[in-house]
Amino acid sequence: MIRTLLFAALLAAGIAPAAQAAGRAEAADATPTVVLVHGAFADPSSWNKVVPVLQRWGVNTVTVDAPLTSLQADVAATRRAIDAASGPVVLVGHSWGGTVITEAGDSPKVESLVYVAAFAPDVGQDTAQQAQGYPVPPGLSHLRSNDGLLWLDETGARDDFAQDLGAKAVRRIFDAQKPIQATAFEDRVTHAAWRTRPSWYVVSREDRMIAPQLQTATAQRIGAQLRSVGASHASPLSHPTDVAYAILEAAGVKPPEPAPHEGG
Repeated sequence: MIRTLLFAALLAAGIAPAAQAAGRAEAADATPTVVLVHGAFADPSSWNKVVPVLQRWGVNTVTVDAPLTSLQADVAATRRAIDAASGPVVLVGHSWGGTVITEAGDSPKVESLVYVAAFAPDVGQDTAQQAQGYPVPPGLSHLRSNDGLLWLDETGARDDFAQDLGAKAVRRIFDAQKPIQATAFEDRVTHAAWRTRPSWYVVSREDRMIAPQLQTATAQRIGAQLRSVGASHASPLSHPTDVAYAILEAAGVKPPEPAPHEGG
């Protein structure tokens, strides 16, 4: 049980100028589709604030509803989204979603990867093996389990998952979370897409679910272009423009730098 809880704790789940709108529309067909994979203790609503920013820049988006029953099941759901996309794909994963895109990103349609406060195991590794030698995140103490499923309690959602969001936003996160099968974190990766794809990584410096030191080391290990934000684990909701702009860069779109923190 201690090993299982450690696995889960280490996871956790500006409008463009009008003059540029026509040019973006013409380039839309050449722009990759962005496929977004949520993490543990979460659902596709994790991306609700990122998607509008991407769409304002003419980027098509798809959010994967990962079942969180096993790595294989989540990868299968992600591959279906990749296969259904027209043209090339930028594959994005938050938290546990990083493990998923590492495995699923070997598709020839995937041009680049974006990791957001996420894991990126190597071939033969499971997710928890990356955390050896790094601080145990405080969110561990707020995990609950029953019948092989794991979830985060309301205090953990407020204090460790999304401490930089307001009470209503935290409540939405808690109510929307999907429990994850604990054994999913023991599934080993058989492909490491970051070895053959250019990668980006958005580090959350105030993360209490995955140690920021681990995130930075992961970004360096996989050779990712790094962006750092002063955010909680829920950076796609608390700092959506920062996250979206990293994705846009991976998609070959060059917006101006985002304004300071939007908040939530």
